[in-house]
Amino acid sequence: MSASKITVENGQLVIPNEVVIPFIEGDGIGADITKAMKLVIDAAVAKIGKRIEWKEIYAGEKAFNLTGEWLPQATLEAITEHIVAIKGPLTTPIGTGIRSLNVTLRQVLDLYACVRPVRYFTGVESPVKHPEQLDIVIFRENTEDVYAGIEWEASSDGAKALRAFLMNEFNIKLDEETGLGIKPISRKATERLMRKAIRYAIDNHRRSVTIVHKGNIMKYTEGAFRTWAYALAKKEFADILVLESDLNGSVCPKDKILLNDRIADNMFQQVLLRPSDYDVIVTTNLNGDYLSDACAAQVGGLGLAPGGNISDTYAVFEATHGTAPKYAGLNKTNPSSLILSAVMMLEYLGWQKAANAVVNAMEKTIQSKVVTYDLARQMDGATEVGTFEFAQAIVGQLV
Repeated sequence: MSASKITVENGQLVIPNEVVIPFIEGDGIGADITKAMKLVIDAAVAKIGKRIEWKEIYAGEKAFNLTGEWLPQATLEAITEHIVAIKGPLTTPIGTGIRSLNVTLRQVLDLYACVRPVRYFTGVESPVKHPEQLDIVIFRENTEDVYAGIEWEASSDGAKALRAFLMNEFNIKLDEETGLGIKPISRKATERLMRKAIRYAIDNHRRSVTIVHKGNIMKYTEGAFRTWAYALAKKEFADILVLESDLNGSVCPKDKILLNDRIADNMFQQVLLRPSDYDVIVTTNLNGDYLSDACAAQVGGLGLAPGGNISDTYAVFEATHGTAPKYAGLNKTNPSSLILSAVMMLEYLGWQKAANAVVNAMEKTIQSKVVTYDLARQMDGATEVGTFEFAQAIVGQLV
């Protein structure tokens, strides 16, 4: 029996039992970790009577070698046609060259919410004393802020024109050798991210939602993000939310969700000193970029950090680390980030039982100390295995 595509009816996804999922293998270690991911996910969904038919699509170096394009239009069309996709890491040149393919995918498909769950797996070495206290989900705005890419190189015609405009209209004086960028933050983008984060908190029985911003300094961008986020929450979710400022030191009722906000730099302290106080975090793009990586470091690093980029319909799940080209083809790297991103995909499809089975099997595998080199070098008595062998060990633990 051939698999079918996901469809949308009345705003809801309709998921067939045998579904076509496009995948982008990725650059560098992408081939290794994608092979491992598919092995684990295929085994897990088979146990619940489902099946994924994987459809390869192309981006990055593989796409360029095949088509002469880094991001072919056919790839974007395949994602919109099939609704849900997953990808390995893609090459992002620094300073010059092609624009970030990851950012381009998010913006072209309007994948406005970057969702990054961070939790601890027992047995993983951590730089903090109690990594198990950190269990958060970060909702990072994906289309605005500095990642909108609105900038001009120092001494370029664009920079000169903008510098002259700022001087003539606002008496803002800037050095001639100044690169310039614009940081857009809009009410629309803020509200839809906040709405998605709160709905996630409700659906997943989370205890709190925290708005993270730098509004004490950037009052009309980061500060506006805070203001608009609070306003949306009060307007649409007043019956389920309780403001921290209204509690006067008392405990939030168990049938309510606590809503608060934190200044971005203070939040970095909070996730280290009081990690159990936080649950769902909503923040701007650059803050979310820093914070999600910093939190991942507390539980073992990016090798265990999944991610998804989600709109109101489309979703592209991805490994959150880089391409690590020096390890390409060596069957050496940890595939956990991509496997856990696929777990997020299973949850998005509504296949929660398979998602839970993968997480439990991975935790048992790590506890048994059968791990890839990055974890083995930190564990006494560990058995180091390759990328694919680690995936096979996870499959062996599936129930």
